Amino acid sequence: MAVDSRAGGDLAGDAGDESGQSVNEQEVEDTLQRTVEEGKRRLNRSWAPLLATGLVGGIDVATGVLALLVVETETGNKLLAGLAFSIGFIALAMARSELFTEDFLVPVGTVIARQAPLRSLFRLWGATAAGNLVGGWIFTLLIIDGFPDVEKTAADAGAYYVDLGIGWRSFALALLGGSVITLMTWMQHATESLGVRLVPAVTTGFLLAGLQLNHAIVASLIIFAGLHTHHTSYGYLDWAGTAGWAALGNMVGGIALVTLLRLLQVPHKVREHAQNPTPDVEAS
Repeated sequence: MAVDSRAGGDLAGDAGDESGQSVNEQEVEDTLQRTVEEGKRRLNRSWAPLLATGLVGGIDVATGVLALLVVETETGNKLLAGLAFSIGFIALAMARSELFTEDFLVPVGTVIARQAPLRSLFRLWGATAAGNLVGGWIFTLLIIDGFPDVEKTAADAGAYYVDLGIGWRSFALALLGGSVITLMTWMQHATESLGVRLVPAVTTGFLLAGLQLNHAIVASLIIFAGLHTHHTSYGYLDWAGTAGWAALGNMVGGIALVTLLRLLQVPHKVREHAQNPTPDVEAS
């Protein structure tokens, strides 16, 4: 019986290349390479673009909060409102803005690969988080002033996150929130197609808002909307404790449960980068 040599060749190509490297491993390496290059770009920005990107990131996500509050007010359906919230994450993907919690994969991977110093990571986190919160605070104020009908929905939605308190359940929801958004970042860097990148943006937005996961920035913006009504039993001190606890859980979930495990998929590629550090890393 004749054997089709082309079929054998296709199977060999699917299994790996001449070096024995699997196609899946090559895809992970390509994703890591794009991640490191993007991380260097983010970490090396000057203060003005860094802060501006954080501000527009908060505004972009706040557009999702607007959609969430209006849809929930009109329908009373939290899942449908969560799907509407995805508008904010679509804006993040298409407008190339950033959330503080998106920076658990890209810059962390870059620092581990010794392509940027650790101090630049803390600078990025601080500036992006501050920008997100300021931009979101301003936009949610406009939401409440422009759509007074959503005031009760906003106050109740903010109370949900405050009432979670400081405990295991709220931390578990924060772990999930950090894991989900960091997975979104990885999936988006696995492709160069903007259309494909929108898929994880929609699914992640739905999971975060529809299932009310504890996400530091999303929860903060919803709490801000409630605070702007001046009809809440909680205040800014309650927000600070809620957001800080959520941020800690997000960091553990995003870095430990996603970033480090993804890097361990291709440790040889990480070592290859680390053996050729950038001059500022060598000097530190």
